[in-house]
Amino acid sequence: MKSLVLAEKPSVARDLARVLGCKQNNKNYIEGPKHIVTWALGHLVELKMPEDYNKEYKTWRLEDLPIIPNHMGLKTIRKTSHQYKAIERLSKRKDLKDLVIATDAGREGELVARWIIERIHWKKPIKRLWISSQTDRAIRDGFKQLKPAKQYDDLYQSAVCRAEADWLIGLNVTRALTTKYDDPLSAGRVQTPTLSMILDREKEIQSFRPQEYWTIAAKFGPLKAAWERNGEKRLFDEKMAQAIHGKVNGKMGAVRDINRKEKVEQHPLPYDLTELQRDANRRFGFSAKKTLNTLQRLYEHYKLVTYPRTDSRYLTKDMEATMFDRLKALSSSYKAEIQPILKQKGRVVAKKVFNDAKVTDHHAIIPTDETPFLGDLTSDERKLYDIIVRRFLTLFYPSYKYASIQVTIDAEGETFVARETAVIDKGFKAITSGDEEKEANHQLENLKRGQTLSTKELTIDKRLTEPPNRYSEADLLSRMEKYGLGTPATRADIIEKLLSSQSVDRKNGRLYPTPKGKQLIDLVNDELKSPELTASWERQLEDIARGKGNPNAFLSNIRKKTKWLVSEIKTSDKSYRAHNITGSKCPECGSLMKEIKGKDGRILVCSNRECGHRKRKDPKLSNRRCPQCHKRMEIHKGNAGVYFQCRNCNVVEKADNQKKAVTKREERQLLKKYSKQDDSFANNSLADALKSALKDKE
Repeated sequence: MKSLVLAEKPSVARDLARVLGCKQNNKNYIEGPKHIVTWALGHLVELKMPEDYNKEYKTWRLEDLPIIPNHMGLKTIRKTSHQYKAIERLSKRKDLKDLVIATDAGREGELVARWIIERIHWKKPIKRLWISSQTDRAIRDGFKQLKPAKQYDDLYQSAVCRAEADWLIGLNVTRALTTKYDDPLSAGRVQTPTLSMILDREKEIQSFRPQEYWTIAAKFGPLKAAWERNGEKRLFDEKMAQAIHGKVNGKMGAVRDINRKEKVEQHPLPYDLTELQRDANRRFGFSAKKTLNTLQRLYEHYKLVTYPRTDSRYLTKDMEATMFDRLKALSSSYKAEIQPILKQKGRVVAKKVFNDAKVTDHHAIIPTDETPFLGDLTSDERKLYDIIVRRFLTLFYPSYKYASIQVTIDAEGETFVARETAVIDKGFKAITSGDEEKEANHQLENLKRGQTLSTKELTIDKRLTEPPNRYSEADLLSRMEKYGLGTPATRADIIEKLLSSQSVDRKNGRLYPTPKGKQLIDLVNDELKSPELTASWERQLEDIARGKGNPNAFLSNIRKKTKWLVSEIKTSDKSYRAHNITGSKCPECGSLMKEIKGKDGRILVCSNRECGHRKRKDPKLSNRRCPQCHKRMEIHKGNAGVYFQCRNCNVVEKADNQKKAVTKREERQLLKKYSKQDDSFANNSLADALKSALKDKE
């Protein structure tokens, strides 16, 4: 008899199958002597939609709301139904004794597996593989210590509550707003408070009134110092600034105090997804979605990094034994950085990183033991991989040590302060990109208390106070994390949803609310747009997962909240006007058209939702780049066929059907493949080998 092992994705299934000795590959599973390993593709099963309960709900009507099923059913996702059917067929095999849940060790992973198990009507015993890392040793140990699935029933209940709450509130409020105001208006448990935070920052900016203030800088001998009083460097009274200038100008200053403190900056922990998205946004201007997509390619395609969608920045203790293999894999690409580490025999200095208690669903993002070929990576992939590697390597370097020196100078009763930082030991900052230290002049250390200095220069600088900046994605991710809005895996999608729904616009790396977003937030109930409400729900979900909460009470409260929110929208006397209505009319129904900004250009959509007519206002943009300005070129169709045109440069290129170039990685794989198939292949020259392999590939 065999065990059916259900993984969350094919890549994990392959690792499990290899460790379990399963070698018989099939389209939807891998079989071995004792196990059959199959996989989901993320979620294969989802909650039923309103039209699955009643066909009339397919048409959105305000009078049908709220839609609150007595029991929420499940359905198979059509797009991935082929894999679900394969698992269903496997489950009917007579030689199976039990099922092992091997999906991600967390709330969402539990939901993926349990919904599949519920749909296939599995009746045999169920066990749970619960591991925090995918090392061979962790997998082997995990299968030796399989837990009864019942131990994770509370986690499953928490996941169900989260999914049903998002369905009930998000779907009902979105339908209510859309039908009431006759425009696509999207709201939800997470996206609405996120939009609200962007609007709150906009209100701060709009209500801000700049104030004039003055600063005073002095040069005492070779030193530059700034006027201070009780820690404040600004003066909001010009007369006072001028009085201080007149009193001190040309006078002597005396060194009152020299304060030198040696400080140690501890190692930064490896990245979790949110911290990596923040850093990539600050350094490279990557959107959260772009970082996640690039990271996914490094994980799945190149297998160079560990699982991306993690909220932990720690590693499990059993991973300490894998550190040397990871360093060895990196040694050819990061020779200069790794040589000092190997002299210390690859010893991890920052031992705090190994903490099983702080690893949640997955450990931090670190490099794998796969040898990187950096030439294979795109510019964006290389940038992201580089900061992951360098953050990982800091664990093997000493702490950063520096001295903070502050000199206080007294001149005619006024205080001037000069500061300097002197590096004692660069430590891990010797290898981290983006952490360049400014070279200090080391002038302050040579001073002595009581020493007098002449005032050479004294300047007054007039400035204006500045409003807070609009949020960058890095800023917004920090705020979302603080209030528990979304998960590391979903925050990028939440931001993209706000952008695609035209509630928010992105300009020069900053997030601006649109006229639609400003109106939408005024239509939504104050409690729903409060981050505190979502945070409260998240705490309740955590209590349910730990067996301390009541799932029935939670969902009962959500149902009541849904009815109240919908009722408030129905009775509201607030008004809304679509900001993107144009003067052109729909050729089918005569209604006015709305202009929507899409990824491929502007689109005109009929304002009558029942009509749905749409046409392109701008030519479609292709992924081909102009050879001169490098902007995306438009796609056109002429008498001679399809062609590309750059609007800026007027460069025209004919579309051709050239074969895709073979990458260096594909060349290596082909060489490896053919050398295994034919021993004589190794005797051929490299050119002949490649020619033979590539010819066969074509």
